[in-house]
Amino acid sequence: MWPPRSSRRTRAAAALIAASLVFATGAQAEGPVPYRIAGDGIPESLTGAPGDATRGRALVLARTTTCILCHSGPFPETRFQGDLAPDLTGAGNRWSVSQLRLRLVDASHFNPETIMPSYYRADGLVRVGRNFAGKPILSATEIEDIVAFLATLRD
Repeated sequence: MWPPRSSRRTRAAAALIAASLVFATGAQAEGPVPYRIAGDGIPESLTGAPGDATRGRALVLARTTTCILCHSGPFPETRFQGDLAPDLTGAGNRWSVSQLRLRLVDASHFNPETIMPSYYRADGLVRVGRNFAGKPILSATEIEDIVAFLATLRD
């Protein structure tokens, strides 16, 4: 017997995300810089500086980062936004910069069963291509740019 439709949909989404990550931004870092988790966030910038919200918006909307495959948001110019994950509208109201940073760095910190990739984690992952082993999907700068953008999304 087939699994329930929602289970098939979740597995299909996870497979799509995994396949899409092979074509990530190309700005692969050699390895993540150390960071400190405090409570439910990462309080310090990964780069020591704030990110650029304009670049962050472009990254969120780029199909290569896969954000828009699962999330929707206040992006009227973008067709075919996802519906598997929370709408990003108001993300800056719901989560602090510190919380947003941890959600991007390691989404599995909050939910070990999440299908959201841990964009800045390089250890303990499974089914990672040889070229990506030991490297995060996004660079520290890209994480900070996306955080800066998401923090601007207020209701």
